[in-house]
Amino acid sequence: MLRPSLRKSNQMRPVSMETGINKWAEGSCLIKMGGTHVLCTASVDFNQPTWKRIQNKTGGWVTAEYSMLPRANGTRKSHEAMTKDNRAVEISRLIGRSLRSVVDMEKLGRHTITIDCDVIQGDGGTRCASITGGFVALALAVRWLLAQGRINENPISANVAAVSAGLWNNELILDLDYEEDCVAEMDSNFVMSDDGRFIEIQATGEQHPFTSEQLNQLMSMAQDGCQKLIDLQNQILE
Repeated sequence: MLRPSLRKSNQMRPVSMETGINKWAEGSCLIKMGGTHVLCTASVDFNQPTWKRIQNKTGGWVTAEYSMLPRANGTRKSHEAMTKDNRAVEISRLIGRSLRSVVDMEKLGRHTITIDCDVIQGDGGTRCASITGGFVALALAVRWLLAQGRINENPISANVAAVSAGLWNNELILDLDYEEDCVAEMDSNFVMSDDGRFIEIQATGEQHPFTSEQLNQLMSMAQDGCQKLIDLQNQILE
């Protein structure tokens, strides 16, 4: 069965990344994955987070905050409602975990980098776009620290990208848009590093259980999709 977008089962949406989109942030990237547009900014603080200072810990920290603008979706969501959004908290933690997995906190020094991911327009896969664009913003902020002489060595050991995959109309598909995601029988998100290893897998049988064979096939599709995203990240960061 043809997908609503007429894409093949393993075909991703058009993806673009634009850097330098925010003049104040030490790193910024506007990522567009089809109809999903996310502005990712990286802000550098020359101090450790309070909890690290209290515990007398060494090294820096990377954290993230995710939010959707009021009219990112078909129905407006007020700013007040956004502050009570448990989904946004969960996604913020996912982004932070994903990016910290490839950062040596000792090499980062006593700095905190906060990645803000603001969804301008949502059409499925916003957390995956946030991780992928957030990595570019992070890499640019680290370059800024190196250029400023604040750190002596790049603390980032690998690229990070993420893509969704799922079961839709009994077909395994890659990079679900909203029209597919809202009725998918299975929905999953894969976060990967550039050496092909998985950082995090989120998979849910929305309508019925799924098999290990289906999950393995989705993992293979996600590896190909993430590699394409990582290749684009490298082109943007050249």
